[in-house]
Amino acid sequence: MTRTAALMSYEDVLGRFEPVLGLEVHVELSTATKMFCGCANRFGAEPNTLVCPTCLGLPGSLPVLNRAAVESVMRIGLALNCLIAPWCRFARKNYFYPDMPKNFQISQYDEPIAFDGSLVVALDDGSEFTVGIERVHMEEDTGKSLHRGSSTGRIHGSDHSLLDYNRAGVPLMEIVTKPVPGAGHRAPEVARCYVTALRDLLRALHVSDVRMDQGSLRCDANVSLTPRGASAFGTRTETKNVNSLRSVERAVRHEMQRQAEVLAGGGTVIQETRHFDEASWTTMAGRRKETSEDYRYFPEPDLVPIAPSQQWIEDLRTTLPELPWQRRARAQADWGLSDAELRDLVNAGALELIAATVDAGAPPSEARSWWVSYLTQQANTRDVELAELPVTPAQLARLIEMVTEGALTTTLARQVVDGVLAGEGEPDEVVAARGLAVVSDDSELQAAVDEALAAQPEVAEKIRGGKTAAAGAVVGAVMKATGGKADAKRVHELVLARCRP
Repeated sequence: MTRTAALMSYEDVLGRFEPVLGLEVHVELSTATKMFCGCANRFGAEPNTLVCPTCLGLPGSLPVLNRAAVESVMRIGLALNCLIAPWCRFARKNYFYPDMPKNFQISQYDEPIAFDGSLVVALDDGSEFTVGIERVHMEEDTGKSLHRGSSTGRIHGSDHSLLDYNRAGVPLMEIVTKPVPGAGHRAPEVARCYVTALRDLLRALHVSDVRMDQGSLRCDANVSLTPRGASAFGTRTETKNVNSLRSVERAVRHEMQRQAEVLAGGGTVIQETRHFDEASWTTMAGRRKETSEDYRYFPEPDLVPIAPSQQWIEDLRTTLPELPWQRRARAQADWGLSDAELRDLVNAGALELIAATVDAGAPPSEARSWWVSYLTQQANTRDVELAELPVTPAQLARLIEMVTEGALTTTLARQVVDGVLAGEGEPDEVVAARGLAVVSDDSELQAAVDEALAAQPEVAEKIRGGKTAAAGAVVGAVMKATGGKADAKRVHELVLARCRP
């Protein structure tokens, strides 16, 4: 499928069909070790250095269940209003891929640990849409194939492939929605807002870093079209591993238009997996979609069933933090935000970041200013979501503290942020490495003031004559001479003192 392929206009799609969504979100858990072995669970290590006989599927190795991963999934289920199964077990999902060391994946099939939940999703205009949760189940991640020689990074066009098994066995959770009809023209928006809400929830629970750019949160978007007036759902396609919030929306919209054009032309939608091309905003055919029978599920013989006691469940319920929607209500009241202001911050993906920055010690007004101005600009420049910027609320709170203390000017602080975004370390480390500390030594500042006054004698005379506003020109000259490192307030005081009659 290319961008020039025929697509039905979006308006015509909605006039003739009702879209039905199904969203499957895979989340890597941020446990210390992998799901069934003691290997470190860490992103970015040298290939094939975080492996052992168990996660490589070598003969004779046996899995041991990670309790922390089980508790993380149970807490997620509780936060999603799910029922926690009193008894469940793992199954083997059999299929072959080069990055699946055992040729099967330990997963859960018909007995998930959590089921029948819901998530209320805030849409862009402040209205709400409830998405039903079918199940939350545990499994292990696969390894990773690295295709070389291809401009797209995919196997098509590559001349060889490499395998990295570091990710094999990483604790993985899948959250599967019930079919989502009734979204109408807002179906793409509902999909994006659902994944956004889920990401915010998982971040609040501290169970995953939910980095879509690193693959720790991946969305598979299922889309089908039902002709107006019909009752049976149409044939679905599954767009795999969509890796940004914007792309989730674009993939759903494109599939709606593509499928509608196929159906209108008398064709048949094929049940298949598809891939989303970020460059063209189109989906491309992958493979025919298997059914559950194709995977030959059977109970995992090397792991005992899980039977959470009611006491264990209730103990975990007490560990749930303030959830994002609760935090929004509190923030609106505490910060005096109007409904429109709150909605704008939510839509920008800034509210949770501001709240976390405030929790880290920053004043709300300063935290809000940084996230919705300079950092939003940086996110737009990089074409990423605000939360995907490599700067944390704690780092920003430290930066704001340094500005408040007078150790940095706002101009210097922006340079520090640039350094943090570039991966140069914590704010204090960037300040030290770049030599960005404010010049506050009076003797050094006085010398710079005297030099600036000497270069502008006419301005000095105006100040002595009572025109104190003219001091701004001298302050500007000093700031320029010091590379913006001078304490502007103190420079202004020294200028007026030097020009006092």
